[in-house]
Amino acid sequence: MRLTRPMLAPAALAAVLALTGCGAGEDGGAGVPATATGSLEHLAAEAECTPNMQTDADTIRQALCGKGDGKYVLATFSTDRGQREWINTAKDYGGYYLVGRKWVAVGHQDVVADLRGRLGGSLEQGVQHGGGAGHSAGHGEHAGHSG
Repeated sequence: MRLTRPMLAPAALAAVLALTGCGAGEDGGAGVPATATGSLEHLAAEAECTPNMQTDADTIRQALCGKGDGKYVLATFSTDRGQREWINTAKDYGGYYLVGRKWVAVGHQDVVADLRGRLGGSLEQGVQHGGGAGHSAGHGEHAGHSG
């Protein structure tokens, strides 16, 4: 089966979430800088990441960053609407999202909280599936809309 571009982003996201599992951590909201902007490469440099490109298309550019428990997905989008649609779809897989204008980082809660200290942005949480031991309780709090 050949994956199409729309299928690649959620597939890569699911892979990272499987690697990272559910994480527990603190928001780390103190000292959050202004939200970073720019290309995927610029954001990666700000996050001190050497991006491993997974998708390089007109509408989305996506890379894996970090190692071990610090792995996360960094993606940039050509439009705000495309970004919001991607996030709304990806949130069904759970996880934690650091969201800036036309970019998102997805990974463990503690990883995105740490990234927030370098990239700014706002934190969002995906749908919490199950309630097994070791998982933090939570729910999606943002009802996204396109526009």
